[in-house]
Amino acid sequence: MTTDAAACSPTGSLTDVAGLRVGHATLHGDGQLTGTTVVLAPEGGAVAAVDVRGGGPGTRETDALDPRNLVRRVEAVVLTGGSAYGLDAASGVMAWLEERGRGVRVGPEPSQVVPVVPAACVFDLGRGGDFRARPGAATGRAAVEAAARTEPFTPVVEGNVGAGTGAVVGAVKGGVGSASVRLDSGVTVAALVVANAAGSGVDPGTGTLYGRYFAGRRVDHPAPEVHEEATRRLAEVAAEKGPPPLNTTLAVVATDAALSKAQAQKLAGTSHDGMARAVRPVHLLNDGDTVFALATGERPPAPDSPLALNEILAAGADMVTAAIVRAMLAAESVRTPGGTFPAYLDLYAAESPHR
Repeated sequence: MTTDAAACSPTGSLTDVAGLRVGHATLHGDGQLTGTTVVLAPEGGAVAAVDVRGGGPGTRETDALDPRNLVRRVEAVVLTGGSAYGLDAASGVMAWLEERGRGVRVGPEPSQVVPVVPAACVFDLGRGGDFRARPGAATGRAAVEAAARTEPFTPVVEGNVGAGTGAVVGAVKGGVGSASVRLDSGVTVAALVVANAAGSGVDPGTGTLYGRYFAGRRVDHPAPEVHEEATRRLAEVAAEKGPPPLNTTLAVVATDAALSKAQAQKLAGTSHDGMARAVRPVHLLNDGDTVFALATGERPPAPDSPLALNEILAAGADMVTAAIVRAMLAAESVRTPGGTFPAYLDLYAAESPHR
């Protein structure tokens, strides 16, 4: 199944899954180019799972999501810049949840909870000019507070925000993107990504975004002369910055279907296929690509068939691909003391997010 996500759902973003809210905290300027994004689940949490690939992951509390382990639901997922340092952003989210009695109950009092907050980070250190500029607990708290302030079904803000503020895909500016689809069954499947990869999102032969080839419609390639000029500019940028640093693409794939932890883990795993369609090469030693899956359980389980989950698995991969395309189209060029990061739309001015 291949789906044009933007045409199939109210906002075309992760928040089309009822109950999910997204907030960003962005650090830009004074040597900073980083931030944190929080996906806040409905009160009571969502079934959660994770699949981690690549050779350089940076994560927190992912073992708790193993289907063999105790925790069944989580209240929030944190995506953050700052490499391993930035994982401290989850502490701010954890404190915010504790104050509201949201988490795994460990005692007789409502306040006696331990919030389990899975988190993963991207590498963006030094891209703003200051290697020590990175998210911390206060950044995480700001992001979860921003999520809590949003109204239901508020579209996800995309581009150079939150964990995507300093994101780069190859030599091209990355960022946050999101996509969703409502299936014929009525189930909603959606994805939010932080596109930040060692590989490229652009076909070197045509200048077309790789993910465009899977959008289910005709692909119009950039004019050859536009592609030639963009290639020249990217070569200049690559020479200026030197060897590419560590990276990582992150995603949260969500559905309103009722899934078990094992089914959610399968969804996280197959959703990596969507990453492989939009970024080449992918899952390298200097990537730490991670996909979280969330299931809110608003819709009853699919019919009792071992194949009933297939349409959700296929849609998860499709939405990751679409979200990476949207991230690269929403990104804006950035020049800092840490480097020059041109956006795809500035390199290929004839392209449009609405084409």
